[in-house]
Amino acid sequence: MKMIPIRLSLLSLFFLIHTARSVDVEAISSLASFFENLSENFSQSVPVSGWNQTSDPCTSNWTGIICYDRTLLVKSIVLNSFNLSGAFNPSFICNVTSLATSVAVISLENNNLHGESFDSIANCKSLTHLYISGNKFSGSVPDSLSQLNNLKRLEISDNEFSGSLPSLARISGLIEFIAQNNHLSGSIPEFDFSNLVTINVSNNDFSGPIPPGGDRFTATSYLGNPQLCGDPLTVKCKTAGPPPDAAQNSSASGDSKRNGPTPSEILMYSGYALVGLIVVLLIMLKVCKRGEKKEESVKETDHSFHSKEKDASTTYTSAASNEFKSIAMSNKSEVFMGNSIESAPVSSSLIVLTSPEVNGLRFEELLKAPAELLGRGKHGSVYKVNCDEQGMTLAVKRIKDWSLPSNDFKLRMKRLNGVKHPNVLPVVAFYCSRQEKLLVYEYQPNGSLLKLLHGMPTGQTFDWGSRLGVASAIADALAFMHDELHSDSIAHGNLKSSNILFNKNMEPSISEYGLMTGDNPDNSPLISNTFQQFSGDQTESAFRADIHALGVILLELLTGKMPMVENNGMDLATWVVSVVKEEWTVEVFDRALIREGASEERMVNLLQIAIKCVDRSPDSRPSINQVASMINNIKEEDERSMDVSESPFSMRI
Repeated sequence: MKMIPIRLSLLSLFFLIHTARSVDVEAISSLASFFENLSENFSQSVPVSGWNQTSDPCTSNWTGIICYDRTLLVKSIVLNSFNLSGAFNPSFICNVTSLATSVAVISLENNNLHGESFDSIANCKSLTHLYISGNKFSGSVPDSLSQLNNLKRLEISDNEFSGSLPSLARISGLIEFIAQNNHLSGSIPEFDFSNLVTINVSNNDFSGPIPPGGDRFTATSYLGNPQLCGDPLTVKCKTAGPPPDAAQNSSASGDSKRNGPTPSEILMYSGYALVGLIVVLLIMLKVCKRGEKKEESVKETDHSFHSKEKDASTTYTSAASNEFKSIAMSNKSEVFMGNSIESAPVSSSLIVLTSPEVNGLRFEELLKAPAELLGRGKHGSVYKVNCDEQGMTLAVKRIKDWSLPSNDFKLRMKRLNGVKHPNVLPVVAFYCSRQEKLLVYEYQPNGSLLKLLHGMPTGQTFDWGSRLGVASAIADALAFMHDELHSDSIAHGNLKSSNILFNKNMEPSISEYGLMTGDNPDNSPLISNTFQQFSGDQTESAFRADIHALGVILLELLTGKMPMVENNGMDLATWVVSVVKEEWTVEVFDRALIREGASEERMVNLLQIAIKCVDRSPDSRPSINQVASMINNIKEEDERSMDVSESPFSMRI
C-alpha cells in the first residue's frame, strides 16, 4: 500500500521536470498567433503539424520548429516555400522574453508575405540569421534591423523594398548581406567589408561610388545599378577637374608654346616610323619561317591530346584515334598482362588489372570509341569513353608531365593493384609507352563530391547524415591505404573533393590514389618515385599532406564552400580558422545544415577534427587512424540519436 504514494511522487516529479523543460505557455500562445498571422488565406498544399496552443513546439515536433537539444527552447523557425500569404509580425516572437532570448534563426523565404511593423524585431537580441527573401515586403528596410547586434546573415532579396538602406554597417559581426532584386536607392553603406564573406546588391537603384573595401567582391555583387561606379565595375567614377581659370591658363600656355610640329620634328618622327616598320617586317618574316618548321615537326611527332581539346562537351572519335595511332607508331608499346611484364605491338590488349570485361577490349578499339572530355587539370585530362560493342563506359585519364620512368610506373600500378578497398576506385587497365601514360577506370555515373557540394540542382539536398557517411567512408579508406602502402612510400598525393567519385548507388570512392606527387601545403618534398629510398621525414611528409587534404574535404562538407572561399581570397582552411578564433564557430556551417536541424554539437565535433587536420604544423596533425576513429565515433553517435528519435516510444528530456 505504501508503494502507491511513492509511485505517484515519482510520476509527479517526472511531470514537474518535463514541464520545466518545455516551452512556457506564453511562448506557445505567441507562436500560435505568429503562425495564424502568417497563414492568412493559407493553402494546405503543404502539410503542417502543430502550431496550436494544445501542444508543445519542441516535444510535439511542430513543423518548421527546431529546438535546442538540452534546454528544449526554440532555436529556429523555418517556414520556407509554404505559400504563406499573411503578415510577418515579429512582435509575437520578440516581445516574449523566452523566445527573444532563444530564437537565433527566422527563415520565411519564398512565400507571399508582407510586413507589419518591424520595430519590435530589435528585441530579438539572439537573432543571428534572418531570411525573408522571395516575398512581397515593400517600403523602406526597417531601421530596427541595424539594432540586431548579433546578426550574422541577412537576406532580403527578391522583394519590393525601396529607399535608402539603414545604417546596417553598425552591425559589426555581419558576414552576409543579400539584397538583390529590390528597388533600393541611395549610396551603399560603408560595411566592414573585411568581415563580409558575401554581399549582393545587384539589380537595384544604388548610385555613387562603391565604398572603400567593396572592390574585394566581384562585379556580379553590384551589377544592375546603372548609377554605381568604381571597382570592380567597368564604370569609373568621375573625378573633379581643375578650376576653370587653371584650365584656361594651361590651354593658353600650351598654345603659346606650340602651334603645331615643326618641319624638323615631322622629319624625325617619320624616320622613327620607317625604322619601326622595317623591324616589324623582319620579325614577322622570322616568325613565319619558324612556324613553317614547327608545323612540319608537329605533323610528324606531335602526340598530344591538347590540339583536340576544345571544351568539356567536345567529342573525339577519328581525331582521337589518329592521335593514339600516331603515339603507338613510335616503336612498340610495353604492355603488362597479369603478373608479367613484356613488350608487345599496339594491337595487343590493354594492360588489364581488375575488370574481366575489359580483357576483350584492344587498345586501338578504345581509340575508335566515341568519347568526350570530362575535365582537364594541370596533371592531365579525363575522358568518358563509350565502348558500345563491349556494353560498358570507361573513364580514361591521360597523365601529363610525370617524370616517373616507365618501369617504375608499371611497378607502382602492380603494387596498387594488390591493395583493394571498396571505397578506393581501382585502375582496371593502363597503357604505358615512352611518350604516354594512360589509365582506365570504370566510369562513375554520379559525378564527384565537388559537384555534389557546389553544383547541386535547385531543390536537391545533401543532408547531414549523407555528408557524415561520406566523411567516414573516405577516412576509413584512406587509413587502410596508408597502412598498406606506408612501407612503399605511396601516399595519395592529390586528394581533393573532385577526386571523390560516386557510383550508381551513390557510394563514394577515392580515385587516382598514388598517381601524383600532388601539391604539398607544407612546402616540403614529396615522394616522386616508387621504390627509391627516402628519409623518414620525406615519407611522413607525403602522408601528412594527405591528412591536410582530408581536413579540407571535411571543411567543404561542413561549410558547403569551395576550397578557395568565394570573394575572400583566402583558402578555406585559413578562413575557417580565422572565423573560429573570433568565436563565431556556428557561422562557418552550411546554411542548409542549419535549416535541416543537424546537431550543432556533432557538427562542432567534426569541425574540431578538420581543424586539427589542417594544422600548419604537419607534426601536430593526428594520424589517419585517429581521424577515422574520431569520425566514426561521431557517426555512431549520430545514428544512435536517429534511432532514438525515430522510436515511437522515445521521449525527449
